[in-house]
Amino acid sequence: MARIWTAIYAVTILAALAFHSVVPLLLVGLPRLYGAWHHIMTGLLQHGGLADNVIDHRLNSRTVYMNPISRFIYWNMNYHVEHHMFPMVPYHALPKLHEIIKHDLPKPNASIGEAFGEMWPALKRQLQHEDYFLKRELPATAKPYREDFHVEALGGAVAAE
Repeated sequence: MARIWTAIYAVTILAALAFHSVVPLLLVGLPRLYGAWHHIMTGLLQHGGLADNVIDHRLNSRTVYMNPISRFIYWNMNYHVEHHMFPMVPYHALPKLHEIIKHDLPKPNASIGEAFGEMWPALKRQLQHEDYFLKRELPATAKPYREDFHVEALGGAVAAE
């Protein structure tokens, strides 16, 4: 595999030299250098510090409002709760979906910085207590599909009906 990648990079460099153009480098190799940090940054925000092992995606995913460039690079996956709840909705329709269902979702983070400010302390605490997680507050009008599945994540008891 290493030889194959070495050959791909060698051909790319030779093509850049032969065409006197940086374009081959911009297409092969360099995106990994200048874009990988963004992929890691946004990937951490998806579920970092939140509950795991719960069925309701509103409790284990977060929506983060981002700048237009990050949203474009990330293909609107900053609307991550919406993406998990309705995985067949195409990326370009996620902002519209968010507007339609936001009354039923936890409050989104206002920025990447705010989301990291919420997430880092939780991740640090999880190093000491692996059962710790951030509890997402659902609006009063929201009701989990199966409340009994979410009692532990919500930190309360199921009300008798």
